[in-house]
Amino acid sequence: MRMRMSVCVCSSAVLILLAVAVVPAAAQASRTWVSGVGDDVNPCSRTAPCKTFAGAISKTAAGGEIDALDPAGYGAVTITKAITIDGGGGQVASVLVSGTNGIVVQAGLSDVVTLRNIRFNGIGSGLNGIRFLAGRALIVESCNIFGFTQNGIDVALNQASDGNVLVTDSVITNNSQNGLRATNAAAAFVRVTLTRDVFDLNGYGVTATDNSLVLVTDSHASHSAGNGWFAFPLAGGPAQITLTRCTSSNNGGAGAAAQNPTAIVRFDGSVMDHNTGAGIVSVAGGQLLTFGNNRSIANGGGDGAATGTAVTVF
Repeated sequence: MRMRMSVCVCSSAVLILLAVAVVPAAAQASRTWVSGVGDDVNPCSRTAPCKTFAGAISKTAAGGEIDALDPAGYGAVTITKAITIDGGGGQVASVLVSGTNGIVVQAGLSDVVTLRNIRFNGIGSGLNGIRFLAGRALIVESCNIFGFTQNGIDVALNQASDGNVLVTDSVITNNSQNGLRATNAAAAFVRVTLTRDVFDLNGYGVTATDNSLVLVTDSHASHSAGNGWFAFPLAGGPAQITLTRCTSSNNGGAGAAAQNPTAIVRFDGSVMDHNTGAGIVSVAGGQLLTFGNNRSIANGGGDGAATGTAVTVF
């Protein structure tokens, strides 16, 4: 009888162990939600939202989406996988940071990250609004980025494959260094496309450095302390900016500048006006190329190319 009881007890123990072994881990959702009145211990569902982007990201599957339910501050976050964060149309989903970066993207080489409808506020002490360190692509749509001590958007790749950045319908203002700076320290390129964007009151509007190809359409750089558009490779890698139907006005430097032999600025249907420096300027062998139908007027340093390569059609 004791032997039968012993076998029975052992069998129960085995059953208990088996039951524990097959309990599934909590699944990540393809869509999660955050709210100003949420809590990060919640599952981040629509009816039980999380409070911060950082709280929601661990509960969101790769390739999924985090949506804001209401206006609130949702905090800084580091993104390491493909994901979309949407602040919601017509409301204010905010990332307000002091002494750090707003959103850092350090994802896999096949990952695409989309940031949409978000206000980034550095309150005069934040570092970079968005910092893109690794990934296939960063997409920024309808965002406001302001008040950072470094860059509104800092694209600082160091990867062997090309990276891509698309910024659309965004306003990037009052950042101490650059509205946007782009570089890839490795041999590959970073390809930046800017469409209908405003860069105002920054140290420089947009600066392309090593291994960066920047295509700008229907955008404006104004009231910079330095140049509005600036191609400036530091380590010899190519830096190119192509401006189509763009303007650059009231900047403390040139409307647009190309510095060093591997720097190129191209113009097509663009206007440089009322800049303290020249309308466009070539420094140390920088190249200035034009497709015509441009205007350079009322610039303090002269209209047209101030030094170096002359623009033959303007």
